[in-house]
Amino acid sequence: MSRQDPITILQAMRDPVLFAPWFAPTPLWSAWRAFLSALFALPMGDEERAAFQQYTGREVLPVEPTREAWLVVGRRGGKSRIAALIAVFLACFRDYQTILAPGERGIVMLIAADRRQAKVILQYVEGLILGVPMLAAMVEQQTKESITLTNRVVIEIHTASFRAVRGHTVVGAVCDEIAFWRSEDSANPDIEILNALRPAMATVPGAFLLCISSPYARRGALWQAYRQHYGKNNDPILVWQADTRSMNPTVDPVTIEAAYAEDESIAAAEYGAQFRRDIESFISREALQAVVVSDRREIQPAGGISFVGFVDPSGGSQDSMTLAIAHTERRGDVTVAVLDVLREAKPPFSPQVTAAEFAALLRWYGVLRVKGDRYGGEWPREQFRKHGVEYVPSGQSKSDLYRDLLPAINSGRVELLDNNRLLAQLAILERRTARGGRETIDHSPHAHDDLANAAAGALVEALRPATGFMYAFDISGPSAVPLASPSNMSTEERVLRRHDHFTWTPWP
Repeated sequence: MSRQDPITILQAMRDPVLFAPWFAPTPLWSAWRAFLSALFALPMGDEERAAFQQYTGREVLPVEPTREAWLVVGRRGGKSRIAALIAVFLACFRDYQTILAPGERGIVMLIAADRRQAKVILQYVEGLILGVPMLAAMVEQQTKESITLTNRVVIEIHTASFRAVRGHTVVGAVCDEIAFWRSEDSANPDIEILNALRPAMATVPGAFLLCISSPYARRGALWQAYRQHYGKNNDPILVWQADTRSMNPTVDPVTIEAAYAEDESIAAAEYGAQFRRDIESFISREALQAVVVSDRREIQPAGGISFVGFVDPSGGSQDSMTLAIAHTERRGDVTVAVLDVLREAKPPFSPQVTAAEFAALLRWYGVLRVKGDRYGGEWPREQFRKHGVEYVPSGQSKSDLYRDLLPAINSGRVELLDNNRLLAQLAILERRTARGGRETIDHSPHAHDDLANAAAGALVEALRPATGFMYAFDISGPSAVPLASPSNMSTEERVLRRHDHFTWTPWP
């Protein structure tokens, strides 16, 4: 698309041939016009200036367009529609021909936690482009996940992975709901993705990064940007914080009032755009890294060692089913719990087959009595009983296990396997204070803690004082069976008998 004079984004919003049908000059878009004026350093009237000062905490108006902006805005505030408008403006109204090599295309990335969420903004983008004949004529190709334009620009969706954003020439990027990005392979995917994005945009004049989200806990990239850049005059990175009704007056106030009445902390984040004070990170990444044994993936069973296990069962359709096995060792005057095995069956899987495989592995390590989560009633007990392992529901909740694990990690009394998924799950555990002061520890929204739960259960169980008699177990293979038990061993044998092929574990 070409025009004799460059058009501003505000002019495009008001132009009846372009976007006026979607962004008519009503009170709904007044605060957003102030935001766009700040992004592109456009002149502001008194109303826009007041909004700018209120929602940025700044007094001095910007004199140059920003290359990076953060929107901390409540739900239903209009973030996605404005993000789509910006994406279309960057893709259709700017000329990148002089910076693109022959055959190269500039990318406007729409990044979200998953493809379903990213498609929300893409649908708005499609509506804006296809609804304007002169923009629709620029469409060269369209798929479910991208729109390719004749000016060698592609608007496409990406999931929140730092690997997926590398290798592109990025002319613009929208990071949607960045406060809720999660990864099973990384404890901080938001920061890693931004570190990969910024170099991809560094050589593009006018490249623009927009991160939008309702806020959550006081951690991660959104919180860092807010803490470092909000309210800072002349800061090249713009942070805009506003509640839902300020940005979208059409949202029913009754709905918001009901949310506050139900849970003020959640509503203050969802609609008030306030970072939650009732949520804290549970375990520091530094403490976790200090107890990881580099390159240790699994430890084979050995004689003379008593092992314990913990299972986090699942029905096989949504959550993983996990197993952890651990033992303790004396290091001087300190007892250290060592994580030996961590296994995960990812959905979809057969719970019966997985229970049989886990039971065989437990028997190989000499564990005939395993504790586990109180999931599924009698089902886990029945399945493990079929394969010679007694399944005992844990008397502790997940919160209890995590709470008991924390001091052991902080004091260096555990050794963890070098497993990125486990570390990521432990790192995103949250300590929450509910009404009445009750504290819980759990994973964050849209995340998982199946591996963390199993590992915590095994390590905490291993650190308990051993009770009961010992039995000998031949660990020469996964089909091992008990060789001796209190019923056929003398007291002297129970205490003194040792052999390289035996493992001794508390009798149930």
